[in-house]
Amino acid sequence: MGLHTKTMSELAAGLGSGDFTSVEVTQALLDRIAGHDAKLNALITVTAEAALTAAAQADADRAAGNIGALNGLPIIHKDIFCTRGVKTSCGSKMLDNFVSPYDATVVERMAAAGAVVLGKANMDEFAMGSSNETSFYGPVHNPWDLECSPGGSSGGSAAAVAARFAPAATATDTGGSIRQPAALTGTLGIKPTYGRVSRYGMIAFASSLDQAGVITRSAEDAARLLGVMAGFDERDSTCLDEPVPDYVGELGNSIKGLKVGIVRQHFDEGLDADCGMKVKEAIAVIESLGATAVEVDMPNIDYSVPTYYVVAPAECSSNLSRFDGVRFGHRAENVEDLFDLYCRSRGEGFGDEVKRRIMTGTYVLSAGYYDAYYLKAQQVRHLIADDFKRAFEEVDVIAGPTTPTPAFRLGDKVDDPITMYLNDIYTIGANLGGFPALSVPCGFVNDMPVGLHLVGHHFDESALLRCAHAYEQATDWHTACPEDFK
Repeated sequence: MGLHTKTMSELAAGLGSGDFTSVEVTQALLDRIAGHDAKLNALITVTAEAALTAAAQADADRAAGNIGALNGLPIIHKDIFCTRGVKTSCGSKMLDNFVSPYDATVVERMAAAGAVVLGKANMDEFAMGSSNETSFYGPVHNPWDLECSPGGSSGGSAAAVAARFAPAATATDTGGSIRQPAALTGTLGIKPTYGRVSRYGMIAFASSLDQAGVITRSAEDAARLLGVMAGFDERDSTCLDEPVPDYVGELGNSIKGLKVGIVRQHFDEGLDADCGMKVKEAIAVIESLGATAVEVDMPNIDYSVPTYYVVAPAECSSNLSRFDGVRFGHRAENVEDLFDLYCRSRGEGFGDEVKRRIMTGTYVLSAGYYDAYYLKAQQVRHLIADDFKRAFEEVDVIAGPTTPTPAFRLGDKVDDPITMYLNDIYTIGANLGGFPALSVPCGFVNDMPVGLHLVGHHFDESALLRCAHAYEQATDWHTACPEDFK
């Protein structure tokens, strides 16, 4: 079996025993990217030279006994994380010429732990999208069916991991953008508690919702990476000073006695019947491992999508005002005056979906509409968070479907924003309340992967990872690989 088939934990064991070197692993994966990414368009930038240099350094560090938590292990970063000396585009023409002068905290911490960065993953423009079709660099294709979407906005990260370009990739989640693509590509994706991982150097979409996480092929790999990423960072005012558990060490703890809540509202007519059946089968497996499932009622959860699509655009209209053609990024040529510079630079630099959300956000924040839309949405947001808090008084974990359907065909929903937005109907609530959540592969419908969605209480990522790990030990869905990428 090739090195590309190994998980991050398996690679760590092989590096430790001397079965292969980091340079050998890195070269094998770079060759794989070169040979296959033309079909997927999963990466915007490949950092081959820097990766091989880092791999050689990792091998030297290992020989000297200086072994970090991620020593010599390959990873891909979503192109929303600032990476020193590397183009950081956010999937947008606006930043097509932007080379970051500094590292995001996530990038910095992984580098300090010895990780080897293979490149930057394609993504929906400024993380706005659910299909990875809004990218300036073109859509990403799902490795399970090249005619289908891998989901978004972290579609490049998910497709790269599913196609075995790397064992793991960083990702971000504002309303489901880690978990939805993970579900549609047969990978595991985790969004930690809001504030658990620093957002410094992660280009902002909606500051009260964005959170960094990872997409991997196992809960063990996710635990390994989260342990490196998490922790207080004084450079991010929203990062919380909470102790970071030993996520890997806690994986082996039994889930016997774990109480799992099933949200009644998530199994309605909007859920594909076959997807619902796979999710129920997964919950039955978890029950067979000693957990107890009970139904919980969340009466306000159905308002998640409309609430999100007021709050998120409002915050994006503010965050994206910095991209004005003056300081960095795309700048229109032959302008008449400053106003013309602003208008044309933004008009040329932003794509349709970003413009749509900026205009929506500006509208709901404008005089006369703020109380009716933005303030009301924030009030409903609190009601949704309260639904989760009440549920967590009775249960330890909330389970349900990650997405209403398997992956859809590219182009099917791109002209219908409302239908596209509904892809995140089951995931948005966790972002509105700041709760940790993950998606783990739980089967196939029409030969396409589907995911089981798990939500935990604040700062209880360990319960989610432990539950996902126990489920993985009892099933083999997470080991499945697309036929053309074996």
